[in-house]
Amino acid sequence: MAEIQLKAEKRTVFKRSTARSYRKNGLIPGIFYGIGEGNIPIAINELALRPIIYSSESHIVSLEIEGESKPLSCILKDVQFDPIHTRPLHFDLIALKEGEVINIEISIKLIGTALGLKEGGILQQSLHKLDIECLPQYIPSHIDVDISGLSIGDSVKVSDLKLEGIEILNDENAAIVSLLPPTVVEEEVKPEVTEEAATTAEPEVISKGKKEKEEE
Repeated sequence: MAEIQLKAEKRTVFKRSTARSYRKNGLIPGIFYGIGEGNIPIAINELALRPIIYSSESHIVSLEIEGESKPLSCILKDVQFDPIHTRPLHFDLIALKEGEVINIEISIKLIGTALGLKEGGILQQSLHKLDIECLPQYIPSHIDVDISGLSIGDSVKVSDLKLEGIEILNDENAAIVSLLPPTVVEEEVKPEVTEEAATTAEPEVISKGKKEKEEE
């Protein structure tokens, strides 16, 4: 997994107005969770955060916090976005420690092209991330799911994945991706006009016209 280096400053004031002031100046407030060593309120430049918050892959972060003697190893745990402007509002980083298991979400990446797509099958991905538990050295940047062998009606379930050193916490019977049958659209059937009906209708109109002339 790729490592990204970030620098952070400590936060000492926690008013809403202060948080708004940070964002106005291009800094995003967040928390570093130290696991047993206390939490550290921090702020990081928004541009520096982009590689980890706008990525589908996970990254180990080497975090330098002002006043700390050495960089701290951590990973992005959560990020909150403004629902209107989609800008980050707050983030959580959680410390990684050798020998200590961590629970995190990891993105799924589909590999290959399903065989059934050529037959009109529809690919449906139900899970885009998986909850996993593992030691820091086993954290993957993403989880590959091979779909190349899928025919119509097939699916890949959580139980089908075997990952070294990783325990998947999702329901083992949950489908990650399925190949559904093609959707059949029934066309509206219009009633046919038979030649006999058309022939019968025509003389009736002509007859009516003759009658009108006779009355004149």
